[in-house]
Parts: sequence; C-alpha cells; structure tokens
Amino acid sequence: MPSSCVNLVGNAIKFTEVGEIEVSTKLDVLESAEVALRFTVRDTGVGIQEEKLSSIFESFSQADVSTTRQYGGTGLGLAISSQLADRMGGRMWVESTYGEGTSFHFIARFGVQENPVETPQDRGSAELVGVDALVVDDNATNRRILANLLENWGLRATVADGAEEAITKLTEAGELGTPFRLVLLDGRMPGVDGFELAERIMADDRFRDAELMMLTSAGAPGDAARCRELGISSYLTKPVPQTDLWDALCAIVGTEDGADPQLVTQHSLRAARDSLHILLAEDNPVNVKLASRLLEKRGHNVVVAGNGREALDLLRAEGPFDVVLMDVQMPVMDGFEATAEIRSREAAEGGHVPIIGVTAYAMAGDMQRCLDVGMDDYLSKPFIAKDLFALIEKHGED
Repeated sequence: MPSSCVNLVGNAIKFTEVGEIEVSTKLDVLESAEVALRFTVRDTGVGIQEEKLSSIFESFSQADVSTTRQYGGTGLGLAISSQLADRMGGRMWVESTYGEGTSFHFIARFGVQENPVETPQDRGSAELVGVDALVVDDNATNRRILANLLENWGLRATVADGAEEAITKLTEAGELGTPFRLVLLDGRMPGVDGFELAERIMADDRFRDAELMMLTSAGAPGDAARCRELGISSYLTKPVPQTDLWDALCAIVGTEDGADPQLVTQHSLRAARDSLHILLAEDNPVNVKLASRLLEKRGHNVVVAGNGREALDLLRAEGPFDVVLMDVQMPVMDGFEATAEIRSREAAEGGHVPIIGVTAYAMAGDMQRCLDVGMDDYLSKPFIAKDLFALIEKHGED
C-alpha cells in the first residue's frame, strides 16, 4: 500500500468517531507497460467545510484551529501525500460534506511486469462456481464487499439489507426454481438479528435446503451452541480472513448428503489443516514477523533462518522440514547459493525438500533463476496470504 494511502487511513481513523472507514482500489488506466490505479479512502467522520477544501493540501494547513486542538496534527501529512501522488505520475483530490464524512482519492502509476506471476489455482474452486448465495447484512459496505468476494470466487451473490428483504428474496428464488444454496447472515442486525432470522428460515420448509453461515463482529458466550441448536452450518467471527471464509464455503458445499453435520468455525478449520514444519529463510525482521504470524495462525510450525548459511545449518540440525521459504536476497549466503548447496547435498545423500523462492518485486530473471537452481516454485513480494498458503500447502503435502 503506498505511503500516501497509509497517511490517509491514519487521518480517517483520527477524525472518525463513529461509522466506518473504507479503503478501495480500482483500475483507472491500463496500458501495455504501465497501469494507473485509483485509491480511495472514505470515512464517515467530521468532514471538511467547503471553504477549506481548496487549501487542505497546503503545508501546515488544517480545516481550522479547533480541529488541530481536538485531534492533533498540522496537516503537513496531506501536503506530503499530495506531493508523493504527483511524483508517482498521478494526483490527489478530496470530496467532503461537512458533518457527514470525507473521501480522499489519489491516482498512482506503476510499471507492469513483463512476465506476471501466475496465481495458484484455488483448491476446490469448481465446487463453488455457480452456487447461489444470499448475503444478509444491514451495512451496505459489508454487503458489497462480501458479494464482490463471492462473485470473484465464482458464486452468484444476491444481497439483502435485513430480515424482511431476506425472506422475500428467499421466497422469490424458490418460486423461480433457483433456491439459494447458501445464506450468509450478519449476527448483529437491528430489529431482527441474524439468529432470529436463522430461526425463521430453518422453521420454513420452503428453505430447508439452504445452508446458513453466521458472521458476527461481536461473539458472545453460547453463540456456537445456539448455532448448533438452530442447524447453522458455520459460525465465523469478523473480520473473517479470506482463507477462512474460502475454506468454510468449501467445507459446507463439499459436505456429502447424509453426512453428520459439524459446525464449521475458525477453530475447527485451523485444527483440520495439516500442520507443516516450515523453514523460513529471511533477513528482513518485518517480513519475518509477517510471514511467521500468517503461517502460525494457519496452524504451521515456523523456524527462522536469517541467511542462507543459517538455513543450511538448520536443515542439518533440525530437519526434516516439510517446505522451505527461501528469500533470494540475503546477506552471507543468498537464496540461490543456499538452494544449490541443498540440492547438491540431496544428490549425494538422497531426499528432496520443497523450496519456494521468494523474490522481491519480481525482479527480472529472478523467477526463472529460482527454477534453474532447483527451487520448486516461487512467490513474488509483496504477496497476499491466499497465494502464500496455496503454495505452502501445495508443496508441503506432496
């Protein structure tokens, strides 16, 4: 995420006491060698008076002195962010309604890779393609984000803003002969909440084939037991990681008819995943912390090496490992040298440990070089958790 966006998010948090903050990105221009992306940070905070909008990006300028006293800061961050957007070939602008909220937009230009990294195929994606799902949530932003996510995975998503609209759409879908296979419910809605709506759905024979998923931002003791009593298939706590939602959907849709239903939760998903013994060879402390936390939350055991030489020593002392994540650029011994040494050892002693090369910014030639030295696959920084997990589990289960 560009630093300009980080600054805008920080401001949105500072000036928004109630409501929501949304960060979005969309393609603005696509050319053969360059792409322009539009970033938007929208909040429901205090807003900016119209007469102050023209000077908001000036150094040391804020909406008014009272704003500075109440919230702190001088406005210098916005001036710097605007200059950064200009230097990235774009621009920054603001739209605001005083008392209702603000949207900051900026465009930044980036080069396009000559040889883009292929995204690993999603496991079990064919099971979800064409599945009809109803998303019920009183928050419009949550509905839109969740519906877009489902559609990107191949499901057909319909949205409802509450219980009455949900019942209406369930009824209409049944009458058309296209009943919903999945219903995703927000647990905490005004009026009729997700649990009450689930009870109404489960009590109606017309909807008996629907699988219900409860998503809640405020879990309470006894919620899981109540889900089991109502026959709800899954109970997940917001914010739900995409990988957990994906696995829950696959688990529900893939359940055989007549099988004993088990409540799918984040705990059960992580317990069901095979724990892998992973060697992470990486010298950057931030990258180590990020990758380690992602993998450990996924249920894997992670051992860290600060360079290629340490990785070789750990493979000898603490092996066998199920998979090695090998950064290609490290001090003392880089990932290419370490991999060549590992493959040389294996040629003499036998065995094969899967090695995934991690390349910074998909530098030209790095990806092919990963394969040439004997790596099994590669991952380009910055990576997303879904791609990391897919590669780890693909090679760790071989």
